[in-house]
Amino acid sequence: MDRRPPEPESEEIALYVSTYYSLLRSTGEVRVRAFEEAHAFSGSSLHAGALDDEADISAFAYAAARLPSEMIDVDLLVLGQSHELFEAAGYDVQSWQISKTRGRRRPLRYDGHGTLAVFIASASDIDDLVPIVTAYQIEWNKMHTRIWRTAGSKTNIAEVFGNPIALAEVLGVSVQDAQKLIDAFGTAHAAIGGKAIHDHALDLRLRILAPSYSQYQRAAQRWWSGIEPAYVKKDEPRRPPVYFVSSNTHAIANLVGGYAHAHANEIVAWARQHDPENLGDAVARAAASNNPTELAPLLYYLLRAYIHSDSGRAKHVRAFEANKGLVHLSEPGHIDVDAQIAHLSELDPKLLDPRLKIPEIELLQKSDAVIVNIDYPLGMAAYHLLSRLAQGVGEVRGIYVMGKAATLNGRVGDVMLSGNVYDEHSKNTFLFRNAFIARNVAPYLRHGSVFDNQKAVTVRSAFLQNKKYMDAFYRGGYTVLEMEAGPFLSAAYELVNPRRVPSNEVVHLSAHTGFDVGILHYASDTPYSRRHSLLSKSLSFFGVDSTYACAIAIVRRIIELECARFRAGSNLCR
Repeated sequence: MDRRPPEPESEEIALYVSTYYSLLRSTGEVRVRAFEEAHAFSGSSLHAGALDDEADISAFAYAAARLPSEMIDVDLLVLGQSHELFEAAGYDVQSWQISKTRGRRRPLRYDGHGTLAVFIASASDIDDLVPIVTAYQIEWNKMHTRIWRTAGSKTNIAEVFGNPIALAEVLGVSVQDAQKLIDAFGTAHAAIGGKAIHDHALDLRLRILAPSYSQYQRAAQRWWSGIEPAYVKKDEPRRPPVYFVSSNTHAIANLVGGYAHAHANEIVAWARQHDPENLGDAVARAAASNNPTELAPLLYYLLRAYIHSDSGRAKHVRAFEANKGLVHLSEPGHIDVDAQIAHLSELDPKLLDPRLKIPEIELLQKSDAVIVNIDYPLGMAAYHLLSRLAQGVGEVRGIYVMGKAATLNGRVGDVMLSGNVYDEHSKNTFLFRNAFIARNVAPYLRHGSVFDNQKAVTVRSAFLQNKKYMDAFYRGGYTVLEMEAGPFLSAAYELVNPRRVPSNEVVHLSAHTGFDVGILHYASDTPYSRRHSLLSKSLSFFGVDSTYACAIAIVRRIIELECARFRAGSNLCR
């Protein structure tokens, strides 16, 4: 039976990609308006209103969340792979201010005079950034034109952007969309953003500094060089075996680091006093129940705000976790993908999340294995980082990937488990036995559902999809759209094969690996139904439910495998 997905009818998307790659080969600056026609006619599902006169606020808000607040003053974006490349081109980026975004962990530097330096870790950063910037400019200019047509120079634009009803009238959009635009800038900066849209149209320029595959590999090498000293201890006779995890940096730390459990009374008292997000009563009830499983999710969720309420707490948390076997590495090698090293034998069983405590968990103290958790690399960066890590560690015992995805058949907050992944980068269909099935996750998920036996598509970019594209995959049973599984599976293939990953093949990965492979996605978007997305709920208590369910399943799997190794040799450990 042919297991390959149908070839999607995406000529418009292919033309768009070809357009920006061909233009960006130029050694000079390229105006973003050169991409606008191909972008608009690609029919992107995230930018459905690109050709409309009315502003597509959802597309603008999505783009704005993935660009820094300084973007309202930017004229030129310069893309490069290293400080050396920037400096060779005359950009002293190390002296520029660090800039951040809400929706992307991409290193940015701003010179304060209209130039934004963007560090790219793989070709996926180009595929991600170009459509984001293009959508941002298209919708900005629509709003600029509409404001001048309806309000002109006489309106107090700061007041308009402080009132969603007035803003909706000026822009000709719904009040809900007007509020979405205010939220995109942030309430405190909405007036500044509104004035910028009113005052000038955008004519952004892009310049890319000689990107090369070898530079991506060099970046991965720098990243690993920042991790290796924490992974290899001086007194260890060999490099320890590794369970590799790609997730986030809060879930694994909270589950095994123990800080929240050891300081539960302090966090509960703080929550009762400050009542963050009206959760004070829920915390009080959970604490009174004497059920640690009820209290734990609230402790984890509130921990970030608790830490930020005192400038000295962050260092205290890191020191506590390091003493319990968990080391956090921020931007190793100046690459913006944080890592955590957890030595399993040093973890304190008494402080582990109660849902991790399996029978005979004390056997974990005999383990020499290490969990290496990295923070969500984007697209092909996943391939480069896992490939480099695999060269520097001992035995790989498991590869586990937790990530966000769009679902074509579920709801936001659901969890999807796939054993079939079509990768747009390699054009391969990967078939593998997923280490997880529904019953491994469902007991820890409160709000959503778990669907196993799914099929996933690794896309090049969230914007590089249209309805015809999604229809073609949906007819073939592919219901999960995400960005990292394919590159991770390509790297896993090369761990156990004497050749590079092939292209345009059906790859039966399970037949080759000697280690566990588990991939879990939680739904953050529903492009078919256009229901709400986690973009607006990412900081809510609801938004972390599925991430922790996935993280618990991963860590339980690792603990069970390690304890089973010693249980099998019972004559040595009993």
